[in-house]
Amino acid sequence: MNIYFSCSITGGREDQHIYQAIVDTLLRDGHTIPTAHLSFANVMEKETVVHSDEVYTRDVLWVKECDALIAEVSTPSHGVGYEIALGLFLHKPVLCVFQYGRRVSKMITGNDSPTLHIYAYRSFEDLMPAMNNFLSSIN
Repeated sequence: MNIYFSCSITGGREDQHIYQAIVDTLLRDGHTIPTAHLSFANVMEKETVVHSDEVYTRDVLWVKECDALIAEVSTPSHGVGYEIALGLFLHKPVLCVFQYGRRVSKMITGNDSPTLHIYAYRSFEDLMPAMNNFLSSIN
């Protein structure tokens, strides 16, 4: 399955290890993740050389082409919010995950879109079954 993975870049990278674990697991399960590089520790260096209009065009195309979007929303990010809204507008299945106890925008938690799924996880081991259930429901 082609999955667009969305996570904070400029909003903060303290959860980078979680982003990396999510992407590694999805790749190991055989999924295609065009945004896998966003989980890398050095993503800021790599993305600085790409002009903003190129990032916008590239990422919008990737959202349009994906089968599903998974967003880690523990750290607020304008870009992640935009990508979630675009995915929902395109009627893509969207899973927003966040660490239990973290404050998440009410624009996410209050959204009743039928293609939006939200999950608060306590540990990475808790998160994996929820992601697998989400992906299984799409097929």
